[in-house]
Amino acid sequence: MSGRSPEQAAAELAGQWQPKLQHGFTAAGLGDQPLPALHVAYYAHHTHAAERQTAVPDLSSIGEREQPVVLAWALALGAPTLHERQGLITAPLRQVLSWVSRRRKIPIGVVIRLAVQLAREVHRYLHIPQVRAAARSAVAESIRRVRPQVVLAHSLGSVVAYEALHAHPELTVDCFVTLGSPLGMPGGIFEHLVPAPLADQGARPAGVRYWVNLADTGDLVAIPHRLGDRFPVDQHAETPIGRIDFHTFGAYLSSPLTAAAIAPFVRNPIVLDHTGKS
Repeated sequence: MSGRSPEQAAAELAGQWQPKLQHGFTAAGLGDQPLPALHVAYYAHHTHAAERQTAVPDLSSIGEREQPVVLAWALALGAPTLHERQGLITAPLRQVLSWVSRRRKIPIGVVIRLAVQLAREVHRYLHIPQVRAAARSAVAESIRRVRPQVVLAHSLGSVVAYEALHAHPELTVDCFVTLGSPLGMPGGIFEHLVPAPLADQGARPAGVRYWVNLADTGDLVAIPHRLGDRFPVDQHAETPIGRIDFHTFGAYLSSPLTAAAIAPFVRNPIVLDHTGKS
């Protein structure tokens, strides 16, 4: 979305995603129901480092401060215990990610792309206060302006939306839908949430009336799949998407389970996706 204003980027993404929502409604047998308009809460200009946006994903671009995010992710996926020596990881990142690739039967290039994306954006959001504040503010302002009945939050967007809704309890939504969410990821995300979890449990934002979590069984980012074990989720479902297209927002939006989840509530759903891509 380089060269575009946040407003232009949001409008373009909404246009790209509207047909995918239509596909989901049709697949769910809801094709005769009026299709709600999508509004995108765009915040990628805050979480993407400008000088690195166009870089080809490469493990060498993961800085020392970003490595713990990747290692926590790999451990959550079941990677063998990583030994540390004087604070330095002895197993090379490529070795760890190769294990993930073999175990999950996912091409190593896909695994590396996800690792680099997670490392960059999760670290920037969780550990750079001004980035976190700006992203949450952008999301809260979008929700305040649109006043949607449904908020669809994908990937890191679910973390931003969760914190934004907590920070602004005056904002109310009938249905909060988390898609491919890493909210419960131990080590890398869960323990860093605001507000901090209590007794290993996260709290529902005050303005959320109903919470649905959807995850593809093969989604490497939605770890753990069942947010209900750590959050007061009202409904959890797993949706088959595929080995390669398992984490894109468009794929989740095209799922009939997503359509079925939001259909009883929709008027003007607002969507949050951390990638700014379709």
